Amino acid sequence: MAQERPNYSKPIFEQSFTINSLQAQRVVDRVFKRTVSALYGIDVILRIIGDENEIDEVDQVISQLIENCSKSVDSEQARLDKLMESNGIDDIPEYTGPITFKAQISSPQVGQFVGLIRKLDALMISMDTLWLSNVLSNKQRVDGNYAWQQRIIKLARRIIDIEIRARKSAQTKGKEAEVEQAMPATDEDITEDTDDTHSR
Repeated sequence: MAQERPNYSKPIFEQSFTINSLQAQRVVDRVFKRTVSALYGIDVILRIIGDENEIDEVDQVISQLIENCSKSVDSEQARLDKLMESNGIDDIPEYTGPITFKAQISSPQVGQFVGLIRKLDALMISMDTLWLSNVLSNKQRVDGNYAWQQRIIKLARRIIDIEIRARKSAQTKGKEAEVEQAMPATDEDITEDTDDTHSR
């Protein structure tokens, strides 16, 4: 009989917050769980392979990917903030279907990704505000909503691809069975948004 792996106690932060915009809700629904699984899997797989230097390098690469995306969101948020200020807009809309999102922060990269989703939500709120205030056209709002939502989804795909490459590396080194026991592969995929993204 195979010996069960011990259930290690690991540190986590639990956070609960409201997600208002449809685009941020879609990111949560479609990519959050799989991305967090990939982040956890990368750490587990690289430790099984046993290359501590590679663990640090991959952590830095992922952190930089998320940080670069976060800076782009910040830059667009600053631009929209100026538009709101120049048009004397102070109020933001209420949303008819907000969701409460609970996240377990089990690594610095998960924390970064959660922060990015929250920034996306704030950006979409600003965009909706400017649209409702007749500053942004319907096309500007729809195109902006779609572009930023897909940018986060593409980032998630890159993180998942890193996990896939780590699994292939483990397979090459004869560690596939150990990896599969510790972190079973998932068939869950992140697909392009082809439904009602371009509707209000």
